[in-house]
Amino acid sequence: MTPGLLIAAPRSGSGKTTVTLGLLRAFSRLGVRVQPFKSGPDYIDPAFQQAASRRPSFNLDSWAMSAPQMAAIAGRADAELIVAEGVMGLFDGAPAIGEAGTGASADIAALFGWPVLLVMDVSGQSQSAAAIASGFRDLRSDISMAGAVLNHVASQRHERLIRAAMEEAGIPVLGAIPRSAALRLPERHLGLVQAAEQADLDQIVDCMADIVATYVDLNAIRRAARFATPQNHAAMPILSPPGQRIAIARDEAFSFTYAHLLSGWRDAGAEILPFSPLADEAPAADADAVWLPGGYPELHAGRIAQAARFLSGLRRHALDRPIHGECGGYMVLGEALIDADGQAHAMAGLLGLVTSFAERRLHLGYRRARLLAPMGGMPAGAMLNGHEFHYSTIVEQPDSPLAHVTDAEGQAVPSTGSHRGRVTGSFFHLIAPSSKASS
Repeated sequence: MTPGLLIAAPRSGSGKTTVTLGLLRAFSRLGVRVQPFKSGPDYIDPAFQQAASRRPSFNLDSWAMSAPQMAAIAGRADAELIVAEGVMGLFDGAPAIGEAGTGASADIAALFGWPVLLVMDVSGQSQSAAAIASGFRDLRSDISMAGAVLNHVASQRHERLIRAAMEEAGIPVLGAIPRSAALRLPERHLGLVQAAEQADLDQIVDCMADIVATYVDLNAIRRAARFATPQNHAAMPILSPPGQRIAIARDEAFSFTYAHLLSGWRDAGAEILPFSPLADEAPAADADAVWLPGGYPELHAGRIAQAARFLSGLRRHALDRPIHGECGGYMVLGEALIDADGQAHAMAGLLGLVTSFAERRLHLGYRRARLLAPMGGMPAGAMLNGHEFHYSTIVEQPDSPLAHVTDAEGQAVPSTGSHRGRVTGSFFHLIAPSSKASS
């Protein structure tokens, strides 16, 4: 049992990610073994959290995961303190109920009994911040609030006004951070620029930790953490690994893998064999299965098209063993990828898919899939939960559909994925098995 708390905010852009990273590094520098978690479907923030804490970060998602699944993941924490980061605003989630809730960060706080530390961007307001914090404290009776961290404080007078209003409302202020460019990270269309792409990441996180340690009461935050409510995860369903030896693409173009899936596969006895398509490495010749995760292949399409060893290795493997691609990996398995400039790049040609970034269109949301063909060690008929997040447009998708896919409200979506022989692919990012029926 490890005490924990949830870092949340009234809305996206309030500073919860940078405050979380600063806390993780600041506690780590004090010798505290701190375990990060991330609420919701997100690949990028956990990579930053791992860099800040030097421990793998795991996702918890109440829409895609059952309570036993989340309890089993949280139970991996061999640490002295848990710091979980929320997603969007504290109560923001899907309009329909998932496995254990709506996907809102508040579901995670309620399930585990972790108090909420509310990070508030107070620029452009003063005493009104207390009214907002009070509403967040009182909206759901099954969550508790540890206090607030004020972000983007303009002056000492600004801070005094807000602190006085917060005290009157009965909300502890555990930190007040002045405006600072040091608490920003570069972004691109799917969120933050990936941790692995930032050569000075350690210095950036250290700067965040310096600021957080200066302006936030670390001792009070640690005292506010609470032990998780006991959960039963004996009956947690697992996802079977796609093979005994799994070759997984891993570099700047293929980086979107969930730590809980890889850990689950290892626990089931599978061996993970990473390789880099950008370095023109072929998947291991003796791998039982190849898994191409999502990422940013559109930013490296020219290099991938010229990676002869990688592409020929995929084609050899597909002759007698399975390959699966998720989102960006799916695009690379197709015939061609058209970049933002309209230039077409030949891909592996193992599926007939042609995708384009020339006309960007956002595809975003939770997804539930019923497989129409075997995929990655899972049989036809299997029910899976996941999400979709990309800006590409399907130009051609001639192969047989891989799955019947619905959104969070149960409406069918056209992103069915496809399969040909032993090769499968989908824009669907896999999170967990589902117990819900599909329409």
